[in-house]
Amino acid sequence: MEAGADAVFFGVNPPEAEARQGGAGFHARAKVGISSEELPEVMRELHERGVLGFVTFNILVFDRELRRAEKSLMALAEAGVDAIIVQDHGVARLAHEICPDLHIHGSTQMSITSAEGAELARRFGANRVVLGRELSLTDIERIRRQTDIELETFVHGALCVSYSGQCFSSEAWGGRSANRGQCAQACRLPYDLFVDGDYRDLGDARYLLSPGDLYTVHQIPELVRIGVDCLKIEGRYKDAEFVALTTAAYRKAVDEAWAGLPLSITLQEEEDLEQIYSRGLGAHFMSGTNHQAVVRGRAPRHRGVRVGTVRGVTERGVLVELERPIKAGDGLVFDPANWRKPEGREEGGFVYGVWKDGRRLEDGEVAERFAEGRRPKAEGRSYELRFGRGAVDPGRVREGDPVWRTQDPGLNARIKPLTEAADPVYTRPVTAHFVGRLGQLPALTLSDEQGRTVTAQGDTPLGQARNRALDEAGLRGALGKLGGTGYHLDALTTSLEPGLFLPLGALNALRRKATAALTEVRGRAPERQVVPQLESALRAAEGREPDVQEAQSDALHVLVRTPEQLEAAITARPDSITLDYLELYGLKPSVERVKAAGVAVRVASPRILKPTEQNLQKFLLSLDADLLVRSGGLLEGLQQEAEGRKQSAEGQGRPALTGDFSLNAANVLTTRALLDLGLTRITPTHDLNAQQVAELAGLVGPQVLEPIAYQHLPVFHTEHCVFCRFLSDGTDYTNCGHPCESHRVALRDERGIQHPVMADVGCRNTVFEGRPQVAGLHLDDWHAAGIRHFRLEFVHETPEQVAEVIRLHREYLGGSMDSAELEEALEAISDQGVTEGSLFVPRDFGALDELPML
Repeated sequence: MEAGADAVFFGVNPPEAEARQGGAGFHARAKVGISSEELPEVMRELHERGVLGFVTFNILVFDRELRRAEKSLMALAEAGVDAIIVQDHGVARLAHEICPDLHIHGSTQMSITSAEGAELARRFGANRVVLGRELSLTDIERIRRQTDIELETFVHGALCVSYSGQCFSSEAWGGRSANRGQCAQACRLPYDLFVDGDYRDLGDARYLLSPGDLYTVHQIPELVRIGVDCLKIEGRYKDAEFVALTTAAYRKAVDEAWAGLPLSITLQEEEDLEQIYSRGLGAHFMSGTNHQAVVRGRAPRHRGVRVGTVRGVTERGVLVELERPIKAGDGLVFDPANWRKPEGREEGGFVYGVWKDGRRLEDGEVAERFAEGRRPKAEGRSYELRFGRGAVDPGRVREGDPVWRTQDPGLNARIKPLTEAADPVYTRPVTAHFVGRLGQLPALTLSDEQGRTVTAQGDTPLGQARNRALDEAGLRGALGKLGGTGYHLDALTTSLEPGLFLPLGALNALRRKATAALTEVRGRAPERQVVPQLESALRAAEGREPDVQEAQSDALHVLVRTPEQLEAAITARPDSITLDYLELYGLKPSVERVKAAGVAVRVASPRILKPTEQNLQKFLLSLDADLLVRSGGLLEGLQQEAEGRKQSAEGQGRPALTGDFSLNAANVLTTRALLDLGLTRITPTHDLNAQQVAELAGLVGPQVLEPIAYQHLPVFHTEHCVFCRFLSDGTDYTNCGHPCESHRVALRDERGIQHPVMADVGCRNTVFEGRPQVAGLHLDDWHAAGIRHFRLEFVHETPEQVAEVIRLHREYLGGSMDSAELEEALEAISDQGVTEGSLFVPRDFGALDELPML
């Protein structure tokens, strides 16, 4: 607030009694949050200061939690929360129905990268969407032109390598879901790169999925011009100093851009932003694609500011060629460079003193030498740095090591005015109108920037002046003394008879009375109609007639990614074949090939569609095949087209649509709502375990679900291209040489498992779990739940492996093999073994009576 934020966003934890029973908050930072008990007071304080409070409700909500979620949503609305940030489409609609006055912001975890994606969120009650962090300024401007929904963009802070809402690494490798606030940060771990089966030495770039942090101060004028409604700084898990410093920098940049003034950020201010916390700052995708810059790969943690390079070790210290000035008290770390593992322990400590030519330099001397216009030549930049006894082991410092300043005491002093101020620092404008008439009590009316108005009346009547009479200048001086209130006087008007007098104490008392009244009005929780809606929503989702006839026998659907796999699949004759190719050009003949074989054919869409990729919808429809819909934006585009056809009475049907896991259907409300947009079937999100899939079948009808029985879980889905970064010198698809078309790439983790990487038509990479995830041990339960549609998905399997996996599942479904035998046979096929992955059901999984409608 003191740095000038117009809004803050935060998670809210459940009441203490509920938390003791295992209840968790519905937000994506599970370890932090404001308690429910203190929320009303927090909102009052925010509103008194003219700041909005947005609550993150940004996880997928399970069926067993829907009643608790409704209760929480009602409490948030009643506490005066200005908006909730939501990932789950069904929850967004429920919140809007519970309290239409509560604003809904579609979270970046909705993976919104197009105007159609924004419109889909609007269908579910959103009035604002937080765009994906992978969009360029050009993309954002195109979206702005195509929709009038409010747009919010991230401008500073940590970047996920995966599209938010599309990362399943924590789910696959730790039984923890990023979509449930339990990210394990697998992207910040080191990996080995294998190209065509051979190890590729990456030098110091082993953290090849760990991107730098976002920094876009220089893009603020463009974002203001484009018309973005809100700029977002990621500040959770950071300290107050980081939040204050970054907020102040962007507040200044926004105000200058709004006023048409040039950006005035100084080199010191930029260095402070890098010093306070960064993994390496950059505009990254917002300034356009450059895969060489997004991920440096040297380290996954805060580095601070690079200040120099080690040139040797002295008897009492370290010789460093400085690039920036340092001083006694600075905290430094010596980066181990290539000669040790990047994740090894680093040497470092606080500088005791700086020596040059045998003389200890006074504080400020180094800075003077580096002052503008006086920067020393390279041979004059070497200084001896000494540390406290035992702080640095010279034997672990080598020539060539980069040197980073991780702590700057001077920076702390510069931030203190914001973090330790006794009175409000950032104030909001008020206008005042003073009415004074002889013999009557004075009145002061204050109005804030939102148009709220209060009038206070004094206790002392105005008298005739004997000496100096009240005038507008004197009133401005007295009424403008608003220190400590959070206001500043913007304008004053008067209705003042001439020649009047009022004691200064009475005038001060009137000012205090009016400001207190205005503050009280600002802090009131809004009056809202909050009505429970879950039961009616559940009834609406219950007992629907299916759009298709329920399968009387089991149906096996196969997804392939190469023409060779396709031939093996056709020979096995499954109920349908889905084509998921890197190149679009091979789709048309492959579609015809499947049709000629008498097998139903589907084509898989990309998971992400940007504004420049909207023609893909027309192309996909031209293939005359059914579609596996992976993008919310595409689903909305197809819905708009269907509605347009209906209005124009064309009567032409559209292909059958199956919604994929990436639509994140986690509960009955979301699943039913997505089905109502024209889907024939849907694959539940990978955040559900096997038992939850069976339970969802009981709530929406088993005929509409198509779970995946065999697959390599897509753990990361990223705009960053590993192929371009490490197999070329190019920056994007225009100059990378397309190594993805001629090479196979895999990432080996610390357990020795290799995870294949594949690119899609938009050059986005998917990292797949190296071990197949098999549902063998759960198929009996799925069968018992009435599920009859099952999918098998392949990545790098050979045609022989494809044929064998299909055969084994056919034998199980035909009754000639039990689930344990199936599991054992599948494990024998894979050279890295198999995994239960996201389907694992914990022993302490909740009771069935928690489910709605059961």
